[in-house]
Amino acid sequence: MLDNLFNLVKQHAGNAIINNPAIPNEQNDEAVQVASTSIFDGLKNAISGGNVNDIMSLFSGNANTNNNPVSQNIQGDFIQNLISKFGLNQTAANGVASNLIPNVLQNLVSKTNDPNDNSFDLKNILSKIGGGNLNIQSLINQFTSNNNQSSSGGIVDTIKGLFK
Repeated sequence: MLDNLFNLVKQHAGNAIINNPAIPNEQNDEAVQVASTSIFDGLKNAISGGNVNDIMSLFSGNANTNNNPVSQNIQGDFIQNLISKFGLNQTAANGVASNLIPNVLQNLVSKTNDPNDNSFDLKNILSKIGGGNLNIQSLINQFTSNNNQSSSGGIVDTIKGLFK
């Protein structure tokens, strides 16, 4: 999954990283790796922090990734990494993150929701970000069922129980 995520980020890194004079060309791959890691860690932190509704909203494909709290947290972490690792100023780092992260996340969501695209599988993503301790099939069923917002437990309780 991480290799696919790296490649997905690299596909969208054009103006944000590759053609950006603020990031030296010899550091392009490192910047793409930092973006990939920021996305992976952001999803993992959202799950472990109990922000399941935000993850569900993101992967439903119905939400604007710019306004999703998970996306905003990933962007914030990526901005801090760009500042500390590459010496970008706040404005430049904001520009890179806002041009790259929402686009990558939207494409990731589209790929996980496309039955004809097996480059990203929701089951695999949840397994990786959940540390392999999730009851994946139960979680997938709750993601894809029509009653995933039920008050009788559901996905939120399932995921919260994994981190106690």
